[in-house]
Amino acid sequence: MKPPTIPLAAKIVVTAFLAVMVPVYWRTYGPTNFLWFCDAALMLTTAGMWLESPLLISMCAVGILLPQALWLVDFGSQLLGLRLLGLTNYMFDSHLPVFTRGLSLFHGWLPILLVWLLHRLGYDKRALASWSILAAAIMLACYVFTPPAGAHPSDPNIPVNLNYLYGFNDQKPQTWMNQNLYVVLWYGVLWLVAYLPTHLILRKIFAAGPPNPV
Repeated sequence: MKPPTIPLAAKIVVTAFLAVMVPVYWRTYGPTNFLWFCDAALMLTTAGMWLESPLLISMCAVGILLPQALWLVDFGSQLLGLRLLGLTNYMFDSHLPVFTRGLSLFHGWLPILLVWLLHRLGYDKRALASWSILAAAIMLACYVFTPPAGAHPSDPNIPVNLNYLYGFNDQKPQTWMNQNLYVVLWYGVLWLVAYLPTHLILRKIFAAGPPNPV
């Protein structure tokens, strides 16, 4: 029998984190919060670790490595008193419990985990197409079922403007073009600026496949 490529301890630690995060986020933000690309990627990564699936891990890497890098830059700048994109404003919202905000630090270690998993498992070239389909499905669900920018849900913690389908201002939707067209163009920007370049880089770096496990 082939020995496991990913240590059992790593699988247990990430699963335990997810077991804590999911009920806390569900209670605080509601179930639609898991339609954020990063939250979906964390759950998919956990499944990929147990299945030791290069495809699932590669999909998550294609989808979130660059966006999570932007999250880290924005968070670091806010720690220094500078406001860049506003992606991490919620991390400094005193109305949210410190523990809940602390759980969101997974945005920092998830990219590192994904790179390590790619080192162990290798990169699956089908990841770009697979993540592209998943991302389109998530965006459609967000557009149809979640509040737009500027909405005021009865629970103020319920997320609006998920995955920035209405622009980068949660207080009001973009107005410089037709909203349906904007969603299509936003998907195209994500694909061209984030997904495709990440795929090309990872395909080159991990072209030789996974190393022998140690």
